[in-house]
Amino acid sequence: MQKIRYLLATDLDGTFVGDEAGLRELLDYYDSLPERVALAYVTGRHRVSAMDLIRGEGLPVPDILVTDVGTSVFAGQALAEDLGWKHRMSENWNPQAVLRIAEGIPGIRLQDLPDTRRVSFDADGGEPAEKLRSALSAESIPHTFVFSSGRDVDILPEGGGKGEALRYVIGKFAEERARVLVAGDSGNDLDMLMLGYPSVIVSNARPELLEAEDHETLFRASRPCAGGILEAWMHFHGNTADISG
Repeated sequence: MQKIRYLLATDLDGTFVGDEAGLRELLDYYDSLPERVALAYVTGRHRVSAMDLIRGEGLPVPDILVTDVGTSVFAGQALAEDLGWKHRMSENWNPQAVLRIAEGIPGIRLQDLPDTRRVSFDADGGEPAEKLRSALSAESIPHTFVFSSGRDVDILPEGGGKGEALRYVIGKFAEERARVLVAGDSGNDLDMLMLGYPSVIVSNARPELLEAEDHETLFRASRPCAGGILEAWMHFHGNTADISG
């Protein structure tokens, strides 16, 4: 795949998707630019669910698809799985140990997922989620813990998450001086929004993001979903001025 010069890396639900008029405005704007903007969808959905959403909403097929809260990466025209990232996510990963520990904690329910790239639960608030976090740490189970939206608990392989997956993607597929914008709306987007790249929290974001600490490359949009992405792109990159500028 040719090295990327301009990249939008965005969550799907509630960020890229959620405001049809704003999305059309954003895509029309990108179509008008002299330089193509590559797309990376970075989602908590698994691959089949993500592709169903892409087809159902008529979204552009991305150059890169990061699924399962950053535990799987697919790239290129065929969206083939990146074996380097797959290997990294397989090291020290013991989903059966996570399931064993979770069985003893009330207030969490296992989500029905097609594989064990991650283990995810619905939680009755933060207290059972914190009990699971503590139990995993007490038994020294290698993992990454993500709690978002006041109910979603994702237990990922050590070193997993949207942020680390996006860091890997940019390092492998983008030019060194690529213009990037990262967009999100919920807690599982926080680590990728804090990588130091130009980033946007859309106005409809969950409370855990609205309370996130500011940094100099973080933009808080006044518009929701794709409209907020467009607002941020104009703020950081304008009309995609020369990349050497």
